[in-house]
Amino acid sequence: MATDDIVRANAPTEAFDFGVTPAAVAPPLAAARVAIVTTAGFHGSGGGVWREGQGFLAFDSHDRDLTLAHASSNFDRSGLAADLNVVYPADRLEEMAAEGVIGSVAAQHLSFMGAQPDHVLETLRLDTGPQAAALLRADGVDVAILTPV
Repeated sequence: MATDDIVRANAPTEAFDFGVTPAAVAPPLAAARVAIVTTAGFHGSGGGVWREGQGFLAFDSHDRDLTLAHASSNFDRSGLAADLNVVYPADRLEEMAAEGVIGSVAAQHLSFMGAQPDHVLETLRLDTGPQAAALLRADGVDVAILTPV
């Protein structure tokens, strides 16, 4: 490998410039509205099929009839089969809201498909991500619990 190739291979990856990034201060948890954002690729009780580049699905926070869309045989589903809250802690959030630990639970939670080809990532970052954020903001969500699957 030539020296120029080594330098290029070790050069930092350019990041998208969002301009000024303001710091957001969340309210105390006891006053915060909390949502779940997962990469489990869940379908809500309405079913459906994930399409490449779809982005995310939003479903009612009370929906527990969820289906995992990951098809890989390498994915261990035993924890999810034993307790949905391992991946989707909606029951724990409801309990925390009832106890006053958090202010409230969002009306909807979001599920992304974690397995996306590289060419979709730009769309997620520039289009789908902001759309998901706008949906959560419209619901007054202060805090999102991320559950990567």
